[in-house]
Amino acid sequence: MLIVYDSKTGNVRRFFNKLGLPANKGIEISAGLKVYEPYILLTYTTGMGQVPQTTLDFLKTNNRNLHAVVSSGNKNWGQNFALSANKISIMYGVPILHKFEMSGMPEDVEIVRERVQNINYETYRTKQRSDTA
Repeated sequence: MLIVYDSKTGNVRRFFNKLGLPANKGIEISAGLKVYEPYILLTYTTGMGQVPQTTLDFLKTNNRNLHAVVSSGNKNWGQNFALSANKISIMYGVPILHKFEMSGMPEDVEIVRERVQNINYETYRTKQRSDTA
């Protein structure tokens, strides 16, 4: 599944690179980007738990194929840690796959890899089931 990511300081970009996915499985958000296939959003949290404006702008026109969200944050912010994932999950009714600090630890990478694979499997299985119904 495609990963669309938003990175301000480079932490999220580094995390995406650690996933070791083929280059064509990741797209960094840029102005005017349109995504027409299912994707998982990987973003960061800014301010006191806000969703970055660049992420919000992207989602306004690209939320239809959003399947899940992953967010980075800084644990120094306590209850606001990676809160953008919660907000996006509520706004668009998608699951939170994971939250990680800064550019993530090896355990975070493994968790996200596994959960992305599970979404790929469930999406394929659901499609197969609907094709035979």
